[in-house]
Amino acid sequence: MQKAYESMEVMKAMAEFGLEASASDAGVGALCARTAVMGAFLNVKINCPGMQDKTWVEKTLAEGREIEQNAIKLEGKILQIVNGKI
Repeated sequence: MQKAYESMEVMKAMAEFGLEASASDAGVGALCARTAVMGAFLNVKINCPGMQDKTWVEKTLAEGREIEQNAIKLEGKILQIVNGKI
């Protein structure tokens, strides 16, 4: 989740400063990275109930929700930049 989210900063820079012709690629990258974040979080959520350490589970789920929400917001920002260029 974290690595996929971090990769979105590359897409944002690409959308902002990259070649005009690659703006759509940055948008597609953002869509894919957000999907990877959300897919990874689904895997976390399905496996958490089987974990014994409920404190760890709560912390992990809270961190996952935060990363997921941040990814959704960043995807929106990237798409806004991309759509402004095409």
